[in-house]
Amino acid sequence: MSDIKKILTFLDGFSKNNNREWFHENTQVRKQANLAFEGLVGELEHEIMNFDYTIKFHAPKELTFRQVRDLRFSKDKTPYHPIFRAHIAPAGKLPIPVGYFICIKPNDGSFVGGGLFTDQFSEATNQIRDYLSAHPQEFEAIINNDLFKENFTVKGTKLKNVPKAYDSDSAIAEYLKYKSWYLEYKITDQELLTADNLVNLLAEKFALMKDFNDFLNKALVDFKMPERKK
Repeated sequence: MSDIKKILTFLDGFSKNNNREWFHENTQVRKQANLAFEGLVGELEHEIMNFDYTIKFHAPKELTFRQVRDLRFSKDKTPYHPIFRAHIAPAGKLPIPVGYFICIKPNDGSFVGGGLFTDQFSEATNQIRDYLSAHPQEFEAIINNDLFKENFTVKGTKLKNVPKAYDSDSAIAEYLKYKSWYLEYKITDQELLTADNLVNLLAEKFALMKDFNDFLNKALVDFKMPERKK
């Protein structure tokens, strides 16, 4: 069984049995699928490092996210995320600086992405809006590139109106409404299973995101991650 088939088969069973009993009964299969995903992440890291020199190697395990869900403030009490996720970025899996995200989810829910997915850091949002406002032509050149448009649409949570501090008549006014700015490229299970070289395919999509990521990271150059309260 191929590594990607091993991952999808495990996650399909996991998504249908999102409970602690199944999770622990399938520990060995889960570990094998985890190792296969970490292997994919490691290969992607090396490919990304060929075109983005801000990326330094981290152990793949350090870039992946836990499957155990935080249920403290959630109405959904299913205990796990039956998916595999990783963020390959300059500071490892931290959301800022932004980097390259991969999510493997069975039944055609997989995607690779880039940019800022979270909107919980108001300072980061403000820094990006300021940079957008000061460099509209640079941003337009990135998102209007033909290859970019063929593959991506800028997504993110956003306000109904442009904040008062910014020009609502700007050519990029719509993007000033955003609180997060990210890209997604969807991948079907069939594509994952039949790609001649899956790592190359995904790395090619990541390479197309680089200018977008670079723009956001220039905006966020002075951002400091908040320290966790002890």
